[in-house]
Amino acid sequence: MIQKTMFNSSKRAVISTAVVFFSGIYLTQAQETKPVKDSTSDKQIEEVVLVGSRSGGRSKADSPVPVDVFNLKDIQQSLPQTNINQILNTIAPSFTSTIQTNADGSDHSDPAQLRGLGPDQTLVLVNGKRRHNSALVNVNGAPGRGTVGTDLNAIPAFALSRIEVLRDGASAQYGSDAIAGVMNLQLKRDTGKLTGQLNYGGYLTKAANDHIGNYDGQQFQVDLNYGNKIGTRGGFYNATWSSQFRDPTRRAGTESGNIYNAYNAIEKRAAEGGVNLSSYFNNINNLKGTAGEQDFVNLIHQYAQGVNYFDSGFQSSIQNASSITALQGLLGANYTDQELAYRGQTRKDFNMQVGQSKLNNHQLFANVEVPLNDDWKVYTFGGYSIRDGASGGFYRRPNQARTFTGLYIDGYLPEIHTKIQDVSLSVGIKGKWDGWNVDFSNTFGQNSFDYTIENTGNTSLRFNSPSSFKAGGLQFLQNTINLDFSKSFNWLEGVNVAFGAEQRHENFKENPGEEASYTAYDVNGNPQTPTSVNPTDFFGAALAGSSQVFSGFRPENKTNKNRNAYAAYADVEFNFTNWLLVDAAIRYENYSDFGSTFNYKLASRIKLSNDLNFRFAGSTGFRAPSIHQIYYNTTSTLFTTLPGASGPSLVEVGTFSNDSQLAQAFGIPKLKQETSKSVSTGFTYKIPAINLNITADAYFIRIDDRIVLTDQFSRPTNPTTPAQTALANEFVNANVNAAQFFSNAIDTETKGLDVVISHTLTKESFKFTNDFAINFNRTKKVGDIHASDLLKNAGLENTYFGEKSRVYLEDSVPKIKASLSNNIKWNDFNIYLRNTYYGKVYGADGLNGNAYDHQLISDKIVTDLSIGYDISKNFNLTLGTNNLFDIYPTKNVTSSTNNDQFIYSRSTAQFGQNGRYVFSKLTVSF
Repeated sequence: MIQKTMFNSSKRAVISTAVVFFSGIYLTQAQETKPVKDSTSDKQIEEVVLVGSRSGGRSKADSPVPVDVFNLKDIQQSLPQTNINQILNTIAPSFTSTIQTNADGSDHSDPAQLRGLGPDQTLVLVNGKRRHNSALVNVNGAPGRGTVGTDLNAIPAFALSRIEVLRDGASAQYGSDAIAGVMNLQLKRDTGKLTGQLNYGGYLTKAANDHIGNYDGQQFQVDLNYGNKIGTRGGFYNATWSSQFRDPTRRAGTESGNIYNAYNAIEKRAAEGGVNLSSYFNNINNLKGTAGEQDFVNLIHQYAQGVNYFDSGFQSSIQNASSITALQGLLGANYTDQELAYRGQTRKDFNMQVGQSKLNNHQLFANVEVPLNDDWKVYTFGGYSIRDGASGGFYRRPNQARTFTGLYIDGYLPEIHTKIQDVSLSVGIKGKWDGWNVDFSNTFGQNSFDYTIENTGNTSLRFNSPSSFKAGGLQFLQNTINLDFSKSFNWLEGVNVAFGAEQRHENFKENPGEEASYTAYDVNGNPQTPTSVNPTDFFGAALAGSSQVFSGFRPENKTNKNRNAYAAYADVEFNFTNWLLVDAAIRYENYSDFGSTFNYKLASRIKLSNDLNFRFAGSTGFRAPSIHQIYYNTTSTLFTTLPGASGPSLVEVGTFSNDSQLAQAFGIPKLKQETSKSVSTGFTYKIPAINLNITADAYFIRIDDRIVLTDQFSRPTNPTTPAQTALANEFVNANVNAAQFFSNAIDTETKGLDVVISHTLTKESFKFTNDFAINFNRTKKVGDIHASDLLKNAGLENTYFGEKSRVYLEDSVPKIKASLSNNIKWNDFNIYLRNTYYGKVYGADGLNGNAYDHQLISDKIVTDLSIGYDISKNFNLTLGTNNLFDIYPTKNVTSSTNNDQFIYSRSTAQFGQNGRYVFSKLTVSF
């Protein structure tokens, strides 16, 4: 792979533009504006942040660790994005999330990453309380493969007042998952008003409708928020309802592969004559040598004459063939274009649905606080969401054995339908007791992911196959009890002491699907056995079992596992002087399924002047293996290429837990926690005279024993040693051809730099706000792969952690991402402009047969523009666009397109492949 320098000309252009822009502001405004104490800029940079400190809040500038604050109430009206993942992907350079395509359940739950680390290495809080993870395990080929993240899109963005993003390791403060940082979602507390938004938009782009153009992917969203006071002591309730209806986009090219063969053509002519050829056999080999063989051959002869594009020579060969075997050697010939013309079809009729999935999403959230007296208050918050998604798989073409043409003579596009339900509820009481701030709470969360496979079939059932299957599902439950104490003391220049305890219970379930969704049947409709006679197509290829595109969870996959974690922490902030702050935290945590861990953090802020602060932080951290990763297991029938194979084929692939016999046979140990060491240093600087604020922070993160999902290990074909024989027997017992596992396979290092510059100019009815942010980030594997001796001796280290996995880890997320936003508020008009730079990435597929050569997907700049007008004090209308210039990623090389279906890579995280989005938004407030 060709390596390029981090700063090429495009990157220098982005940075230079920002420098020139802000320098110009400085030169012009410095001449016009006298320093004003307590300026608008002062108020902004003194904004209090809650995450990263247990002292009750601290200004961004005075925080010893970097925290970004995004006030959604202020910017949501102007943004084209409507869900949390896509909003943050646009406005936070250190955050990455793109809409997935053809990735099973991940199509409906976009994985998100912070500072280039995994979706499961960022802790999410809501109102300061730990948020539960998704039930989904991301097992498909995309960034974040093998991880379990938090489903941010289960929370309505309209319910949030702001999002705080702590860009620093915080495991010692908050526990597992906080290696990359912490996101704290603050719910609205507004009272006395009703606000709402109606949002309609879609993709007006040259690539819409499979590159025909025009318009697709329409979205309609309605949001309502209402709050009011409770009592006279400051109590309140605030509730939000949100509903989103999203149509799919289609970004495939034109199917270029073979679709119809000669047998398909003859089969079609027979069907038109009222004859279904598939009804004459269930296993073609059983028909050979019987009295029925000649009858079947005669039918082929008869209906072949109705295919008028067969030339005389080919017709003669068919008529002279006197056996099924002879016909099998002839009728596989490709006649796609001729048969398409006969049936009045085009190649685009056989396209996959590549692009965003169809989605209907409904959410209800509430935030309530009721004082009991002057010292104590009870609170509760949480919500419920239900999301129905539909996405397409790989088209089942008529010339493939996985298509039973007796039912689907033109093939079919199977669909994966998901129902994602999420419920959360936090209840607590907080107040003052003998000078101590006390907070006791219980937070419950549950996420479920249920699959229904539509417009599909169990091919082995032939005519008896249903077209819809309940394929089972996943469920994750988490309950967290917290007791926190904190108190400020007038020692030195102020000392804050905090300590507390946490108990967390987790439960993970896999629920099996209906029998036909995972079973392969014999010719009598019974489950297949090693000696059974099984159905075939005309050419003798086996008809696959289970629901096509997604095999249901099997009874042997059924899982109902629990674990408990107990933690205690202490956190002390010392203001030694009015210019030196030191924060020290320690945390002990014990898990019932793998053991305990102890972590610490030390952070400091040095105030060199009222406007200049330096900050430093160092910490250890950990991430417990998710309960999903420990116990998730499934067996699927996949169309994939195994190591050593010449091409893809249908194989049984199992994902096995690490306590399975098969994992032990490979020498794969049980999962343990990831551990990390991180350091960061940076500064904050403000220039009150021109309302300019600058922050810069560099960081280094070392993660040992990082958990990944391995590539697929094949069943040994010719075992020669007792160990290999034992391993082969385990494959036989599990009834699979290949296996994959979660493992602590590698160590990684991440280095990066965040720079944020913000500026505000206010002149009477005119307000001009500018924000520039850039993230430099690089993650790489270091050291050896942690493979067992058995794997090393067998030369399977690169299956334990393969080249594609390395690309997903190191090169599929931009190493540089920057944004420059400008907002002008003038009288009743609001103009918002944002340019976002996405650095280069690399595709995971090998080029020209070389698994270590990868396609460069070049850097791009995407522009958003919106114009809003206050029709009255109650109504605002905003019109705008995301991706104004209809920018697309670099096109895939032909070998990576799957017959021109994936025009753009689906295994990278840049900015998606949907093109220009235009929208209108009506905001009301009473």
